[in-house]
Amino acid sequence: MSRLPIRARLTLAFALAMAVVLAATGALVYLGLRSALDEAIDDSLQSQVEDLVAGQSPQANSDESRAQVIDGSGRVVGEPGEQPLLDLKELARVEPGRELRLERERVDGIDGRARLLATAVDGRVVVAAASLDDRDGALGDLVGQLLIFGPAALLLASLLGYGLATAALRPVEAMREEAATISGAEPGRRLSIGHANDELGRLGTTLNDMLERLDGALEHERSFIADASHELRTPLAVLKAELELSLRRPRSAEELEAALRSAALETDRLTQLAEDLLVLARSDQGPLALRREPIVAERLAAEVAERFAAAGRPVEVDVPVGLGLSGDRVRLEQALGDLVANALEHGSGTVRITGAEENGRVELHVLDEGAGFTPAFLPRAFERFTRADEARSSGGSGLGLAIVDAIARGHGGSAHAANRPEGGADVWLSLPR
Repeated sequence: MSRLPIRARLTLAFALAMAVVLAATGALVYLGLRSALDEAIDDSLQSQVEDLVAGQSPQANSDESRAQVIDGSGRVVGEPGEQPLLDLKELARVEPGRELRLERERVDGIDGRARLLATAVDGRVVVAAASLDDRDGALGDLVGQLLIFGPAALLLASLLGYGLATAALRPVEAMREEAATISGAEPGRRLSIGHANDELGRLGTTLNDMLERLDGALEHERSFIADASHELRTPLAVLKAELELSLRRPRSAEELEAALRSAALETDRLTQLAEDLLVLARSDQGPLALRREPIVAERLAAEVAERFAAAGRPVEVDVPVGLGLSGDRVRLEQALGDLVANALEHGSGTVRITGAEENGRVELHVLDEGAGFTPAFLPRAFERFTRADEARSSGGSGLGLAIVDAIARGHGGSAHAANRPEGGADVWLSLPR
């Protein structure tokens, strides 16, 4: 059933519903007609019985109707040789003041099935019978007509339902055909939805919104690949140049050592760039895999500051004693270390690592005394391959803050950047305790 086209399923459902409606209507018409015919027959029998009770002469007996008065011994009054319409058991069921109605397959003197009405008056039973041939014939004709016109009406209704389903789904099919022609080679192309504000219009709007998001993701991916290629090309080009210069003519041991050291530095840069790209790729696939453990914020900040002790500029720690959180120590050290390295490279003066608890969250700030961020850079500070102006950028891949943001989000937190009123930058992590 699920493999059938929607229009076929709608038609089958419509046909089934119509079949139920037609069957119910036919049954109601049949029962209504039968009830009306039985009521007419009962009125005729009632009239004959009342005539006999009143002493009037009954209608002449025929093969269509008969009437009798039966005494207590079971004999027909006035017709000694006539067979009574009721047998002794049926006579015993007739009670004074109540009427007995029954149908029989056969009654003497009447063709076919018959309906009888009997009542007790002064110790006698007055009974009348009428043939049911006309009623059964009328009901049979009705059934025949229903069997002919019912399927015909069902077929016409099914065709109408199929036509309506086809017309209703035609815009969907047109939308599908148009969507099949949209590809990544045509960014910005959208489905034509017109001005309709119905279900199809809302579906088209939703699909266009999805295409908008896909275009954004595709553009982001293209930009990411282009930037990554550019960042990889620079150290590779330097590495190749160093090796080619070393091989161009005989070199002294000191020159070869210097070339190898330069090549090693570029190799380290390539390795770090590859690791950064791997972290971002994993964050795109879902939350980073974390090994959570209780962490003392003061100790974490002190260990990061100790790594930069030989940087030539002071790195101070001002984190409250006892401030703790749960997280992946290696990842948090990486994020905090990236912030300190960024402050040392692009800022000036003393770099300070501070901590505080705000609204149930732990905030770890890295402050410097440099020129701060430009206003245009702040909204996109954590985007990949994004750098500030020349006053604050001199090399680097532009992935540091993006990795910090990915690690913060992996912990259920966030990363933020701002300029300090007194000068310098403030970049911090906000993490759940």
